[in-house]
Amino acid sequence: MDIILTHGPMLVIIAGVVGFFMAWGIGANDVANAMGTSVGSKALTIKQAIIIAMVFEFAGAYLAGGEVTSTIRKGIIDAAYFVDSPELLVFGMISALFAAATWLLIASILGWPVSTTHSIVGAIVGFAAVGVSPDAVEWGKVMGIVGSWVVTPLISGVIAFAIFNSAQKLIFDTDKPLDQAKRWVPLYMFLAGFVLSLVTIKKGLKHLGLDIGSTEGFLYAVAVAIVVAIIGKFFIMRLTFDENATKKTHYANVEKVFAVLMIVTACAMAFAHGSNDVANAIGPLAAVVSIVGNDGEIAAKSAIAWWILPLGGFGIVAGLALFGHKVIATIGQGITHLTPSRGFAAELAAASTVVIASGTGLPISTTQTLVGAVLGVGMARGIAAINLSVVRNIVVSWVVTLPIGAGLSILFFWMMVAVFT
Repeated sequence: MDIILTHGPMLVIIAGVVGFFMAWGIGANDVANAMGTSVGSKALTIKQAIIIAMVFEFAGAYLAGGEVTSTIRKGIIDAAYFVDSPELLVFGMISALFAAATWLLIASILGWPVSTTHSIVGAIVGFAAVGVSPDAVEWGKVMGIVGSWVVTPLISGVIAFAIFNSAQKLIFDTDKPLDQAKRWVPLYMFLAGFVLSLVTIKKGLKHLGLDIGSTEGFLYAVAVAIVVAIIGKFFIMRLTFDENATKKTHYANVEKVFAVLMIVTACAMAFAHGSNDVANAIGPLAAVVSIVGNDGEIAAKSAIAWWILPLGGFGIVAGLALFGHKVIATIGQGITHLTPSRGFAAELAAASTVVIASGTGLPISTTQTLVGAVLGVGMARGIAAINLSVVRNIVVSWVVTLPIGAGLSILFFWMMVAVFT
């Protein structure tokens, strides 16, 4: 307790610096989830994608990142073990942020899309299990997260496979793909509007204190989807193309329609991602600020100081601008060749999986969800369409994320204990 009273301001400054570093890592690595498919399919250039992601990620993080956050993310450790020595929780949270951010930096340099959620979870488990007590960790929650490595990519892959195959059969494999696009694309726009509205309501607006129930949210999403479909129908019916052009030209024109859809899905996913995943950086930081501000008392929920959300938002934008291109290239071009229709199928499948996970309480990594969706699209064209060496590297990076985060966190935790005690 004396440590917090003596060194409180210094600990808050250190937490602020490593919190910014963690947000930077989220921007460098995780934001590619929303933009990778758009760039890979050439719906957006890398510069356009980074500008759009900057705007929507920052808006999501700042406007909907939450006024209050759980002191311990995901409930994976028991705060009761820290009541008599709150400085250990402060050291642990700073160590966890530093460890997760360091791993995200390494992964981003290598172009590996890893999970920021799993990075911070592994780091928190590491310092708690070794630095305090193995009993301090809720191992059931950790096993649920490990199980999600298989479940979430599988769900999103199956949905992406189904969406892509339906577009192939209904539009691309027909005699008049443009006519069929005018008929069926409004339906895809309805689906996109519905799913993205639900994602925004569940992942974004709930942080703004808008208590929207499940039924109410569902009805709002349907209403938005109908409006999107009507607007889409209006614009697509006005498109005129040369009927005598080659089939290849017709395909290219249909892809242009999907390219516009992709940009809309990317914006909505970036907003939802910013509102949700900024908590991986600001949650532990807010916990440190709360414990120091309350002279060592550990609250279950902590109000977020005015400067924390902008710090998280700017950190995400800085990481994306400086380093985001590497992971965007891996997701957009490394796994399989993407066109706008394939990219749209992957984005919509990833968003659908996020909605399913939100409704069922399934722990989820947006990274693994999107990679699974891109794999599903690739599998629809056969195993030869997938770059298996890239997939192998990605899977290895997922498996080592928890132990590396834990190992680095233990190291930093012991260093902090040695310095301050």
